[in-house]
Amino acid sequence: MMKILNQTLFTIAPASVPWRTRATERLDQLTMPHWALGRLMDLAVDLAGITRSLQPPIQRKVVVVMAADHGVVAEGVSKYPQDVTWQMVANFVNRGASINALAGQAGADVRVVDMGIAQGMKDLAHSGAIISLPVARGTANIAKGPAMTRAQAITSLESGIQVARRMIETEGYELIGVGEMGIGNTTPSAALIATLCGESALSSTGHGTGIDDEQRRHKVAIIEAALRINQPNPEDGIDVLAKLGGFEIGGIAGVILGAAARQKPVLIDGLISTAGALIAQRLMPTATDYMIAAHRSVEKGHLIALRHLEKEPLLDLQLRLGEGTGAALAMNLVEAAARLLSEVKTFSEAAVSNQNAVHPR
Repeated sequence: MMKILNQTLFTIAPASVPWRTRATERLDQLTMPHWALGRLMDLAVDLAGITRSLQPPIQRKVVVVMAADHGVVAEGVSKYPQDVTWQMVANFVNRGASINALAGQAGADVRVVDMGIAQGMKDLAHSGAIISLPVARGTANIAKGPAMTRAQAITSLESGIQVARRMIETEGYELIGVGEMGIGNTTPSAALIATLCGESALSSTGHGTGIDDEQRRHKVAIIEAALRINQPNPEDGIDVLAKLGGFEIGGIAGVILGAAARQKPVLIDGLISTAGALIAQRLMPTATDYMIAAHRSVEKGHLIALRHLEKEPLLDLQLRLGEGTGAALAMNLVEAAARLLSEVKTFSEAAVSNQNAVHPR
């Protein structure tokens, strides 16, 4: 029990300071005024530290969409019925969803993982269209008791690690985005964020799929009940995941940890993906070095989680869809940053007069 998880946590090293320094020194000498491309250059430094290279390999891209269902939908926290989870997974497979369009534009593939869809997806699993790793057919209702057992929480984390290993070692992907699908999953995500960031249910809870103010008040009450009944230990990431989380959230945390162990960058999407990132951070703080915040969503809890991770998102487009759509959009910026580092010439390489005297640091 926990062998894969413990080995992975042990393997995660901080991003490389020497490689960050080398990247900064090179970027300082590029044929432009000092740091003229701003945060794109900051991102280039991050990529050098993550990949230990001045030519960060990020050409092969994938968005991993983790899918699972949630027992808390029985409390009426979502505008959509639970069947939408498996219906949307089928839509992903048929390339008819937003994530397919945006990933395609970024030159990324999409891989869908069944972490615990209530309907079951045997036909798609047998066809190879999805990766089938269900922990159970959805979590239990967190308003009545724990979402899952501790053993199930560990299984979800280790399944995510195995997915990362497959994406990187077997399929050769170099840049991973994490997304999700699961009706009702903003509720456990808000509960996780409240617990791990020391915030109230009220401050961490937004409007999810578009519920009105009255429905939001009901959602807050459900989360408050879940926190009161389950009493999660905020110092124990596995306990928090088991009592409040979802199988896809554990899977996302596992993908992040697995990528960090292999020194690959991971683009974090919206509220649910960032809740998974908080679990990964609690289990191994240095894993945060490998996370890139794709965007700032309109969900209140997302802003809290990003502040806790100390991540400044690349985009602010008022997104609130999930699926990994924000991660896919940000992949273009990650590739741009890598190309700055590897393709733009320095003043000496381009035989251009150095303008540092005119544009002092």
